[in-house]
Amino acid sequence: MNSNARVLFGTAGWSYPDWNGIVYPQQPPRGFDALRHLASFVDVVEINHSFYRPPTADLAKGWLSSIADLPRFRFTAKLHRGFTHRPPSEWGAEDRIVFNEGLRPLRHAGRLAAVLAQFPFFFDARREHLEHLRAIFDAFAELPLVVELRHHSFDRADILERLHARGISWCTTDQPRSSTSLAFDARATGPIGYVRLHGRNHAAWFAKDAGRDAKYDYLYSSDELASFLPVIRDLVARTETTIVIANNHFQGKAPANALELKAAHDAAKVRVPETLVAAYPRLRAIASNLETDPTDGAPT
Repeated sequence: MNSNARVLFGTAGWSYPDWNGIVYPQQPPRGFDALRHLASFVDVVEINHSFYRPPTADLAKGWLSSIADLPRFRFTAKLHRGFTHRPPSEWGAEDRIVFNEGLRPLRHAGRLAAVLAQFPFFFDARREHLEHLRAIFDAFAELPLVVELRHHSFDRADILERLHARGISWCTTDQPRSSTSLAFDARATGPIGYVRLHGRNHAAWFAKDAGRDAKYDYLYSSDELASFLPVIRDLVARTETTIVIANNHFQGKAPANALELKAAHDAAKVRVPETLVAAYPRLRAIASNLETDPTDGAPT
């Protein structure tokens, strides 16, 4: 299989008011479908909704309807925070059933590429946390699980071997560095390569009073994006599917960087929303649907 067919580039979420006028029309017309619009440009979206409340089958069917004519498009979903941010003693069989049933339409349609279990940055490799992980692996063994473990104590050969034995995939993360963070390296423990790019807004990331938008207000430079390509290509070579998710969502920076990475990886221009090019003119150089303005120059 062509490697370009095994790597998907997209964003974390699609419903952001600050995307109006940048990713979407300033005044979206009646009946405008934001998911359908975004899906016509990117390969995948990570469902944030499922982290805050379990999805329902009807909601999932609606998402499927939005992208029905885009056969390549896929979803990933975040595991509900009740499972990752609370100990197993606080959730039970009914919680698991509700979550699994909500995703069933996506699974049956072949559109669910991965389920991401995102743990807090302070979640380390102490024994009770390893037991917590094991409980999640047992509870959701039927799902294509990916774990986002951000504490450096998980960078151990025995832990990576356990993930490999269970078929659990590792999430490679870029975020502002701290004393406990992991390096941005290719760790292929399962069939899925998963990359999440949170941005590098160090000051806001660690500020207690910074809001969500401030933390994810960061546009990667072309050089920073280029530095990710060797890891992405390594994962593509070692996994069945690699998914690259940009989470630096504020003011449409995530789709801007996701499309730049896709163009760089595929060595080909891509379709870019005209409103996004207006917000970030350097995207004109990669936009297949727009004429290149030689005054814009290359991305910087």
